[in-house]
Amino acid sequence: MTTRPYTSVWDDLKQVEFSQGFLQAGPYRTRYLHAGDTSKPVLLLLHGITGHAEAYVRNLAAHAQHFSVWAIDFIGHGYSSKPDHPLEIPHYIGQVNHVLDALGVDTAYFSGESLGGWVTARYAIEHPERVEKIVLNTPGGTRADPKVMERLYTLSMEAAKDPSWERVKARLEWLMADPSMVTDDLIRTRQAIFQQPDWPKACEMNMALQDLEIRKRNMLSDDDLRAIGAEALVIWTTKDPSGPVEEGKRIASLIPNGQLAVMENCGHWPQYEDTPTFNRLHLDFLLGCGNGGTA
Repeated sequence: MTTRPYTSVWDDLKQVEFSQGFLQAGPYRTRYLHAGDTSKPVLLLLHGITGHAEAYVRNLAAHAQHFSVWAIDFIGHGYSSKPDHPLEIPHYIGQVNHVLDALGVDTAYFSGESLGGWVTARYAIEHPERVEKIVLNTPGGTRADPKVMERLYTLSMEAAKDPSWERVKARLEWLMADPSMVTDDLIRTRQAIFQQPDWPKACEMNMALQDLEIRKRNMLSDDDLRAIGAEALVIWTTKDPSGPVEEGKRIASLIPNGQLAVMENCGHWPQYEDTPTFNRLHLDFLLGCGNGGTA
């Protein structure tokens, strides 16, 4: 295992002019991290299952130079509202619509990781008039692998029921190609979320998509992917625990205006694991400066 110097969320944010707060987005109290001038185009960053806005702390500074960047906590996640019912993709779609309305913007750029990519793809299909460009970062929703689903469910629910240091650490290590990327500070950041009194029930609700029948009715079909009209960048990694690079290639090939970028030696959080490469690929695409490719 690689030995790394100690880092923290504050190391990532120490030179970033940002704010943290809550939006009343329709019925949902939605927590956010924001950076960038609000006169710039909106970029919405959407995290993965059981995740939170801190997934993007290493990306705020670079993107705030060009966008008004909002990393939000999905409902049932982080410190946002936690509905008392199983959460399916339409519920997240509703929250995103409310967030854009609360921000007073008609359109936005979207980048989503895992669950966030799943929501982003579906949002682009259902609300194309509100979408500029999209990035699907190791997106979920195109496969139903029982082994992956069971592993994710088990790690998440174990950490929800017993948010000990080791269980939270194990859940985070699932995300990374190199487990040493899981720092003490990152563990403590997520542990504090998992220690909320309402978290065990919230985790059960956001794990609904790991149930095979629920997942099937929310999945993105090949025809769904073909229906995405927005320009799309699919980012996949060589060590993603949710599926092989071939799945990323397949997704990108089905989206009419899709392109693929493959990041080496990263797992399910490439925006955190290899921030310089991710930021370069991401911004080149969003700003129209590049054509994707292998990193």
